[in-house]
Amino acid sequence: MQLASSVHRKYLLLLSLLAGLWGCSSADVSSYADNQPTLVLENFFDGQLSAHGIVKNRSGELIRYFNVTIDASWDEQGVGTLDEHFVFDDGEKQQRIWTLVKQEDGSYLASANDVSKPAKMHLAGNALFMDYVLTLQYKGKPLDVVVEDKMYLVNSTTIVNESVMRKFGFKVGSVSLVIQKQS
Repeated sequence: MQLASSVHRKYLLLLSLLAGLWGCSSADVSSYADNQPTLVLENFFDGQLSAHGIVKNRSGELIRYFNVTIDASWDEQGVGTLDEHFVFDDGEKQQRIWTLVKQEDGSYLASANDVSKPAKMHLAGNALFMDYVLTLQYKGKPLDVVVEDKMYLVNSTTIVNESVMRKFGFKVGSVSLVIQKQS
């Protein structure tokens, strides 16, 4: 009888943990469908932009900050290019070039030089969500992390971007930045 009771308690504990995880799940991008202003990638990501951000470790401690210049353009076929040049507080420089391809369902596929496979961008209202695997250099070696990226257009010239980085399902860091269109 005690064995059955022990199994029953473990089962209830597992169900409680799963319920807690479901309760912590993030909002779906569709919940932002009515938010204004509406984010139109071809309008916002066109021309010169700048971004300014911070990187935090898994404990929430600020470990780096950076500035980015972005040259954004769209070709005749509707393919977007975001040429990003990062400068970190320690002088390190990085370049990431995103290619954005609109899909028939209205979403976009985004690929970049340090992203393992194209990521589907989901848009609704003022929000853009995407998940992708980014290869970072960590202690001189490549490290793949899953990035959960969320962007929110707050006015016609400003996006707030929040990203959470995970490895094996555990949060290893986060990035917060503001992207601004230049006049």
